[in-house]
Amino acid sequence: MKLGFLVDLALCMGCKGCEVSCKVENEVPLSMWRLRVKYVDVGTFPETKRTFTPLRCNHCENAPCERICPVSALHYLENGIVNVDKERCIGCAGCVMACPYGAIYIDPETNTADKCTYCAHRVAGGMMPACVVACPVEANIFGDLDDPTSNISMYIMEHQGNVKVRKPEKNTHPKHFYTSGGEVNLNPLASKREEGYNLFNNITHLKHVGGH
Repeated sequence: MKLGFLVDLALCMGCKGCEVSCKVENEVPLSMWRLRVKYVDVGTFPETKRTFTPLRCNHCENAPCERICPVSALHYLENGIVNVDKERCIGCAGCVMACPYGAIYIDPETNTADKCTYCAHRVAGGMMPACVVACPVEANIFGDLDDPTSNISMYIMEHQGNVKVRKPEKNTHPKHFYTSGGEVNLNPLASKREEGYNLFNNITHLKHVGGH
């Protein structure tokens, strides 16, 4: 078994239900996140569009966080989940610096590393991760990548050529996939201010158009 995650960005509407359910289920401190939904606005007024991208641990097959941990607090479960053992963690933050996705944080209450674990405690009990259950449009798809009949495997087959991962050049081999997303969703450098853009002038233009 090799568990993986896929987000259909064409369905995600940015409601943040997944983000909130993750915080509640895992008692994540208010100032931290295991899962967050990134908003990216593209285009120029009046032709603009807002896109949404849920970001979480990628549970890489070649995970830098697992390799760098000196006490094996970051470790693989048999189902492929990269888990965190808080009893072993010494709070050195090596994993935080090693992760190319910014998915790990140091819990200010326990001073130990924490991140998305695909709700490993729920999965062990035969349940889906909290974010999957909370999504009203079923944009979050979770399952066994080794099972060709699983929902996620069939989804990947149906969307061949349109399945992407974040930062493939890092060779971490993520088990977290996205479909229906462009560069602006997965590449932070793809979203930039247009040449000649001036925030003050744009606000002034909007006020003029609105008659205020």
